Amino acid sequence: MNLLQYYHRLWDYDQWANQEVLAGCQQAATPPRALKLLAHIIAAEMLWLNRMQNEPQKLAVWPAFSLADCEKHLAMAELQWQAFMRALTEAELGREVNYKNTKGENWRGQVADILTHVFMHAAYHRGQIATAMRDAGGVPAYTDFIHAARTGALPAR
Repeated sequence: MNLLQYYHRLWDYDQWANQEVLAGCQQAATPPRALKLLAHIIAAEMLWLNRMQNEPQKLAVWPAFSLADCEKHLAMAELQWQAFMRALTEAELGREVNYKNTKGENWRGQVADILTHVFMHAAYHRGQIATAMRDAGGVPAYTDFIHAARTGALPAR
């Protein structure tokens, strides 16, 4: 597996895990903190995609989404990410992206580093969602990468 295939696999995992969390939230009473974190995952993933595509930020970083809003925005995000990932090349992974963070500070980073951050950031917050669900007496979605790999939830690359 080359580096580009690896990032595609991580993206596949991220999309699957986000859908699993959404489905888990739709099947149970969702604590407000879990909903807030899911909305943030979606918005942050879109923010980074906007930055890599040199587009203006389209969503607040911490939007006040309902569960229906999360479902709608996640579906739109997946389509936009799918197009980005389909066009991604090995050379593009090293491209420098100049952007302003949410504090207005100028930064730059490579596409590969941004992708790594996006996927790790989402996994971190999915863990927080699992804790919030468990604390509220619910059963969180099982979103471990190895679970997705061994059950065939991730397509072969």
